Amino acid sequence: MKYLSKILIAGVAAVLANVPAAAQEVVDPATDVANSGDTAWILTSTALVLLMTLPGLALFYGGLVRSKNFLSVLIQCMAVAGITSVLWVIAGYTLAFGQVTNGILGNGINWMLGNLGNVREGTTIPESAFAMFQMTFAVITPALMVGAWVDRARFGWVVAFCSLWLLVVYAPVTHWVWGGGWLSSLGVLDFAGGIVVHTTAGVSALVVAIMMGKRIGWPKTLMLPHSPALTVAGAGLLWVGWFGFNGGSALTATDDASSAIINTHIAASMAALVWILIERIKVGKSTAVGVATGAIAGLATITPAAGFVGPGASIVIGAAAGFVCFFAVGLVKNGFKIDDSLDVFAVHGVGGMLGSLLLALFISEGLGGTGYGDDMAFGSQFVAQLIGVGVVAIWSAIATAILGYGISFILPMRVNEDDERDGLDIASHGERAWDLD
Repeated sequence: MKYLSKILIAGVAAVLANVPAAAQEVVDPATDVANSGDTAWILTSTALVLLMTLPGLALFYGGLVRSKNFLSVLIQCMAVAGITSVLWVIAGYTLAFGQVTNGILGNGINWMLGNLGNVREGTTIPESAFAMFQMTFAVITPALMVGAWVDRARFGWVVAFCSLWLLVVYAPVTHWVWGGGWLSSLGVLDFAGGIVVHTTAGVSALVVAIMMGKRIGWPKTLMLPHSPALTVAGAGLLWVGWFGFNGGSALTATDDASSAIINTHIAASMAALVWILIERIKVGKSTAVGVATGAIAGLATITPAAGFVGPGASIVIGAAAGFVCFFAVGLVKNGFKIDDSLDVFAVHGVGGMLGSLLLALFISEGLGGTGYGDDMAFGSQFVAQLIGVGVVAIWSAIATAILGYGISFILPMRVNEDDERDGLDIASHGERAWDLD
């Protein structure tokens, strides 16, 4: 009996030793079970990021336009959110995060969100939660561009352009940087979207503003915000939602998330203070719109670096954001005479690119960062970031010009002069935001 038991044990051991690795993974449930705490955090972050678009961005932009165009901004933001969500399910997710084949686009394994894993590879959360979290990024990115064409864009063109832009610009860039594509293989880092979100949207917004032309009467006619109060309220919602945007990008409910949130808050605070200080020096008053815009500039600038740098660096990055983006606004409008109506490029584009480059310095352990990766140092990291920013900016500009003009042959880009003077609320949607009687 003693010898028989030894023979059985040896036989079982031999069989197990020859079981294929894949089969062993199937019978090991621990490798395919999500972490409930991490999952709960990502679901919460998903709601926070959607809050950034609806209603945060809608109110922030809506307060900055004249009252006759307020509803049009809200409708555009909501329509863009709707169409991009549907397209993300159909094709966007698999193009961005499908299996890596050529480094340019993900393969088609996840069309209609099919074949999702119980756990997203490299994470501890369900792939369905990951896909939904990334959907909210796909929603807000094209919505950011709405600020460049307010007061004059035709609604049908906006929806068509943002739909194609998601698939042609956003999804490929997402794959290059976050989906294991060719830019990530070069060492390009982007924690939460300085390149993927803010560079693509900012550069594309600038191109559209140039193509669409100036608003009637700009810059001679003052086009003051009709409700700075709504703008500040929208900025507050964006600020809170950004905790999910950056903190959620850690994909875990750990110190990585809390560090990203601390850096996000400090950078926004510093940028807002610097912005209103410059206003006080230059024009004699600190404004509500200024403090709101400064905070958004800080949030955009810290986004690519939020999980890689320390709190001290976030103070410096925030200060740089307030200073650089403030003067970028003046350069675009007064220097280049481009009517980027709500300063999408100067705030989001410049901020995202600035933060992506500053990351190369402040990721250093000596400056409180998480440290460089293998075979990377300041010089090589800076070159990688510069390549990432440059390539994405160029791709965004070229693709936007082709899409914008191409769609305009079928759907006109801009409303006629009478509709623009009447306001888009009535001319395009047959409604008024406010009862003025």
